[in-house]
Amino acid sequence: MTTTLNVNGRPVTVDADPDTPLLWVLRADLKLTGTKFGCGMALCGACTVHANGNPIRSCVTPVAAVAGQSITTIEGIEGPEIAALRSAWTAVDVVQCGYCQSGQLMSACALLKANPKPDATAIREAMSGNLCRCGTYQRIEEAIKLASSS
Repeated sequence: MTTTLNVNGRPVTVDADPDTPLLWVLRADLKLTGTKFGCGMALCGACTVHANGNPIRSCVTPVAAVAGQSITTIEGIEGPEIAALRSAWTAVDVVQCGYCQSGQLMSACALLKANPKPDATAIREAMSGNLCRCGTYQRIEEAIKLASSS
C-alpha cells in the first residue's frame, strides 16, 4: 500500500504496510538515517521527529497515522532555534557518543519554538522523555539555556 508524506519539505510516496513504524520508513525507504532506533517503545527519544511541528516518537507511530502531515527529521530541520541549539551544543561540548543527539536536538527545538525562554523546570520537563546513556543531561540543559538567550 502506498502512503504519501511530506518529509523535510518535499512530497514522497512510500510503498509500506500502513502499520510500519515511521522510523523504518524514514531510515530504510527514504535513507534518512539521522533518526535513530533506540528502544522501540517510545521510552528513550532517540527516534524523535516532528509531525506538523510537534515532537513524536517515530518508532511507535504507524506511517498511516502521519499520512499527509509535514514530517521533519534532523536532516531537514531549519530555523533560528536549531541554529542556536547547534551552536550551543558545540559551545557547551554536549556530545559524547552522539547516538541520542538527533532526538535530543529535535525535542529541544520543539521546546524553544513553543517556549523561547524556558526556565530550568520547563527544560527538564520537555527533555524528560529523552535518555542519554552518557549522562550529559547537565550540559544539554546548559546548552538549551544558552540557545534560548541567543
